[in-house]
Amino acid sequence: MKNIIITGASRGIGFELAQLFANEGHQVLALSRNSVPISSLQHKNINTFSFDICKSDDINKMVNYVKEEWETVDILINNAGKLLNKPFKESTPQDFEAVYKVNVFGVAEITRMLIPFMKAESHVVTISSMGGIQGSMKFPGLAAYSSSKGAVITLSELWAEEYKESGIAFNVLALGAVQTEMLEEAFPGYQAPLTALEMATYVKDFALTGNRYYNGKVLQVSSSTP
Repeated sequence: MKNIIITGASRGIGFELAQLFANEGHQVLALSRNSVPISSLQHKNINTFSFDICKSDDINKMVNYVKEEWETVDILINNAGKLLNKPFKESTPQDFEAVYKVNVFGVAEITRMLIPFMKAESHVVTISSMGGIQGSMKFPGLAAYSSSKGAVITLSELWAEEYKESGIAFNVLALGAVQTEMLEEAFPGYQAPLTALEMATYVKDFALTGNRYYNGKVLQVSSSTP
């Protein structure tokens, strides 16, 4: 059984992922800034606490949990994300910084702090977006969000190169439309072809087995646009 950390676990894909892994007997640390829904993840294999990806104290709390309870981390799923849907001309530097703090800087810091607890065959899966894929269709209002999702793709490629001797794999799933609250914020009224549970099932299977076949890769998991 694996020790698995999931960020952004209070809703959508992260919420479903935590339950899927736990139901298979894996030990899950489910993290989210929103403590109310995450506290509803009542399962003997799930541990949770309120967690802000931008706060060093919270990241240290996560590290201490790993030291005391697990010692090793098999899978990290960087799922937490912040959306900004706002015309570029109205977007301030503070708007961009807030998005990048979660989607890029937070992802980088969590990964940096957990790599020492990983071993050969550990797997870091970062959830990106089709909007971060170079050459993909782009949408007005998503400049900060989509560019940040492009940044973590390159970041994962660099990790794979830097740690290639360690046996740890770093991969990215660039997701298309999934029926989540975040999608509704980005594209109000749009009906996605996939539910959060359906996509979570795919992400779970990839996290458990994809490191055998991929490292430093981005897979486009999309059946529609957006």
